[in-house]
Amino acid sequence: MIGSFRNFAKTKFAGLLVFIMIIPFVFWGMGSMFSSGNTNNVAKINESNISTQDFINHINRSNIPDETIRKNLDKNILEELLSTLISSSLLDLEIEDFDIKITKEILSKKIKADKNFLNEKGNFDRMKYEKFLLENNQSAPSFESGIKGVALQKNLFDYIGAGTSVPKFLVKKLYEEENKNIEVEYINLENFYKKKSEFTEIEIINFLKENKDELKVEYIDFDYAILNPKNLIGIDDFNQAFFDAIDEIEKKFLNSQDLRSTLSNFNIETTEVKNYRDTSEKNKIEKKIFESRKIDFDIIESDNNYIVYHINNTEERSPDINDSSLKKEVLELITQRNKFDYNRVLFKKINDKKFNDNDFKEMGKDKIKVLTLTSINDNEKFEANTIELLYSLPAGSFTLINDYLNVVYLAKIKNITNESININDDKFKEYSEKQNTNSRNNILKSYDLLLNDKYNVVLNQKTIERVKNFFQ
Repeated sequence: MIGSFRNFAKTKFAGLLVFIMIIPFVFWGMGSMFSSGNTNNVAKINESNISTQDFINHINRSNIPDETIRKNLDKNILEELLSTLISSSLLDLEIEDFDIKITKEILSKKIKADKNFLNEKGNFDRMKYEKFLLENNQSAPSFESGIKGVALQKNLFDYIGAGTSVPKFLVKKLYEEENKNIEVEYINLENFYKKKSEFTEIEIINFLKENKDELKVEYIDFDYAILNPKNLIGIDDFNQAFFDAIDEIEKKFLNSQDLRSTLSNFNIETTEVKNYRDTSEKNKIEKKIFESRKIDFDIIESDNNYIVYHINNTEERSPDINDSSLKKEVLELITQRNKFDYNRVLFKKINDKKFNDNDFKEMGKDKIKVLTLTSINDNEKFEANTIELLYSLPAGSFTLINDYLNVVYLAKIKNITNESININDDKFKEYSEKQNTNSRNNILKSYDLLLNDKYNVVLNQKTIERVKNFFQ
């Protein structure tokens, strides 16, 4: 880690060197790391292979830094990238099967029509085009290949969905569904939750006992110091002498395993921290060290300084109820758990049809508020997904909804009034296109199912694991 840190830090004045170093990876992949034959393929679609080189090229084109990939290996980032490559390869096979082509003339027109490459008179400006390629580190063939690929896929989807036309009654139905007026009665459930001040010490202690394993807190003891050219070598520049001094600190620490004595040789004072646990109120540097605690000794960047630290001890303990800030956090957990349980029970009653108008009126009394929604896009008060939910329910329904602050409400759809549309209305054309798009999307979903039957995709898990190992 220290070595990778130094290499990263030196890019402050050696960016060109790093660029030269990555060229072999970009153009030639991982070289002899993989053996030849089938083991060099990550996937197979019917009789077509996706090679390791294809996959590496795809990863490079994604422009995701190696470090980001490394940190997200356990979140299946490589599997997601492979999935997009397989999807793209499937479409390429379909484009070939349907013999869909883009001529050079059409491709040229598309590029020359791109507004990024037009001058003030609206004409294609080759200088702008070439400047764009340079700024984005792309060659003309590579960029044009990407444009061509997008155009071919669009033509494929246009071909699959060609001729889609929906009857007028479906257009009217869509308009009515999205523009009906819905009168909603709602009750803020914050009025029914138990307040923080109402929880007793016994309840807090019992909660801690019941959840002692889940609520264990990690504490660490560590030493650290701030390093910069000024306090390390007496000048303000990040030069080679500064990084040589860091090398020396690393070597001396590895011999002594004592950060304080190591840094005393450089007249750098250390800060000792004991029983540190992570909270939002803590010092920024110490919080960053806690987040890096899996590595006992390291040097990390922080603003315009570097932080050298050593973790002396790590320990998990049950929450200390005498710690006022920790008690505050536990109380927040209990409160949120109480809200969740209350909502869960209420939602179950609604689903089991054991909640009726009398229950609603009894709960609401003087707390019921009324709002009329005028369309599915009327989301000023409630969150957009909530509005879509309300527009999917019939009159008389009960449900739980939330606003943008995640405040939860019990809602009743009191009344629904439909709005009609005339075929000569300007909105009719808009909704005709929208319904047409919906129909095309349904066709494409069916097409997706067809592809599942048409193509057999086999993954080479061993090769995928080899790619993973490269990033670890």
